[in-house]
Amino acid sequence: MSKEALVAAVKQIMAQSRGGDVEGSYDGYGKLYGTAEFAANRPEDQRQALKLLILAKRHGQASERLVEAHRAAIPALTELVSTLNEPEDYEMLGICHLLIGNEEAAGNMFRQGLTLERERNAASDLCGRLMTRVAAI
Repeated sequence: MSKEALVAAVKQIMAQSRGGDVEGSYDGYGKLYGTAEFAANRPEDQRQALKLLILAKRHGQASERLVEAHRAAIPALTELVSTLNEPEDYEMLGICHLLIGNEEAAGNMFRQGLTLERERNAASDLCGRLMTRVAAI
């Protein structure tokens, strides 16, 4: 999948959500994240597509389709974490684990991301978010 194809797929998913089919957009994200073509994209492009779902602000109970979309993102994020060791990837992976009910793994991801981010910039917004996430578990 080229970057242009990834952008087109994400735009289609976002249009679906804006059009009122939010649950259907979760299915779209889940399908996108689970493809080998998605994994072939540059890490920064994958990260941008993952952020759209994972870091979106939501209220209320998570639907089963939302949970499944987050579950579908775990393999891609696990690969990013294992190859790039970026704190923001740990945060997103932790959020996914938290949403699917694996609090222990979520806490481990948040703590690892916090350790890395503290070494880089202890005053960053990401460091603050990770401290809040660790404290909430």
